[in-house]
Amino acid sequence: MSTAIAHYIQGQPVANTSGRAQDVTNPATGVVTAQVGLAGVDQVNAAVAAAQAAFPKWADTPPIRRARVMFKFLQLLNEHKDELAHLITAEHGKVFTDAQGEVSRGIDIVEFACGIPQLLKGDFTEQVSTGIDNWTLRQPLGVVAGITPFNFPVMVPMWMFPVAIAAGNTFVLKPSPTDPSASLRMAELLKEAGLPDGVFNVVQGDKVAVDALLENPDVKAISFVGSTPIANYIYETGARHGKRVQALGGAKNHMVVMPDADIDQAVDALIGAGYGSAGERCMAISVAVLVGDVADRLLPKLIERTKTLQVLDGENLAAEMGPIVTRAAHERITGYIDLGVKEGAKLLVDGRGFDGAKAGEGCGDGFWMGGTLFDHVTPEMRIYKEEIFGPVLGCVRVDDLAAAVDLINAHEFGNGVSCFTRDGNVAREFGRRIQVGMVGINVPIPVPMAWHGFGGWKRSLFGDMHAYGEEGVRFYTKQKSIMQRWPESIGKGAEFVMPTAK
Repeated sequence: MSTAIAHYIQGQPVANTSGRAQDVTNPATGVVTAQVGLAGVDQVNAAVAAAQAAFPKWADTPPIRRARVMFKFLQLLNEHKDELAHLITAEHGKVFTDAQGEVSRGIDIVEFACGIPQLLKGDFTEQVSTGIDNWTLRQPLGVVAGITPFNFPVMVPMWMFPVAIAAGNTFVLKPSPTDPSASLRMAELLKEAGLPDGVFNVVQGDKVAVDALLENPDVKAISFVGSTPIANYIYETGARHGKRVQALGGAKNHMVVMPDADIDQAVDALIGAGYGSAGERCMAISVAVLVGDVADRLLPKLIERTKTLQVLDGENLAAEMGPIVTRAAHERITGYIDLGVKEGAKLLVDGRGFDGAKAGEGCGDGFWMGGTLFDHVTPEMRIYKEEIFGPVLGCVRVDDLAAAVDLINAHEFGNGVSCFTRDGNVAREFGRRIQVGMVGINVPIPVPMAWHGFGGWKRSLFGDMHAYGEEGVRFYTKQKSIMQRWPESIGKGAEFVMPTAK
């Protein structure tokens, strides 16, 4: 009998009451390991009510005391990081070392949030006008919510709730039902760290839960990471309901390889960034832009490396790539490979038909696929224009840097991009002229560190502020300006103008 996974409200696990549930599957074996309850509107509203009740006291808690809870949470995360990584591998399928890296990047955000007393400091100006002082401060919004995707069940929630909670908000997390267990374990660790009941709540669910959060008037802000169509929906619906919204969408990330690049380094970068996490991440490289004659030198090595990719059960420490997350995702990715062949791209390595039995014991019925490599992909093809979200790398050939920049700038997405070169001027010009939010020079996956903030451009981000970093603090707080003077400095007579500097 499979385990029942449900919600976490007011500091304790809560059974699902909607009567709806979804299977949780180990993608390496295809075995159903649990059932996750899908919340109805009543349970979502109960979680919001718990957060709303906890907000006044938590907002009044001095920031240094909130930071102490984050410090304890940080300690517990470091003690349990491998446990969290195993939960990720069991339900998502990514290899254990990649899962460890995901947890570590989430921990970075918690470390950043521990500095909240400094981050919340405002500005003060004495004597802005005679007898008047002016200062600004930042205050929490209230109840805020996070809607997070399957591909990073630990890291992406941690892009949100540590900063939000440290800033004095209370939080409702709606994780992906595909891999829900990590969210509940994080809730337990937060309680163990001393977080008051109701400050952090988890509701498992689908669109019903999402819409309930969007429509609940007590939810003041929504953070979302997922596909562009859903990000657009979240942004428009949340704005219509008067909420602050930060919605991170899809991507089609390019890596430009210049003729002067180190070919072996470029191949290593494309293998890791294209096939790591089975390509199921919004910063995966899915297009190699090969400039000039570099294709003829790079492709033989890339083909060989793709063919010898170690596709194994994620618990095997020799694994470089694990299974696809679900059967439906496997079918969608397979359909894109079929389409690429029909569109006329040259299929150099075909990942279809990979035998899961080779991945490890009991893996024969898992959702397995090898790395796939296309050459002669063109901008008109759907496999170029659309986000595949799988281990499919397409190569586009261009004549020079200008053509590469024009190609990338014309794409509807602008999440991440990379350029491999030894030429400093090329690197500088590329960084300045590319219309993409996160740029790597000889760095294939340029995910900014915790204190810099994450976010793309164009249809990869809906909203004005990036996730985490100082922009995350601004997103989860509102600025208040206070002007003050005392009766002894007020002159006689009515004033019919606003204060001026006099």
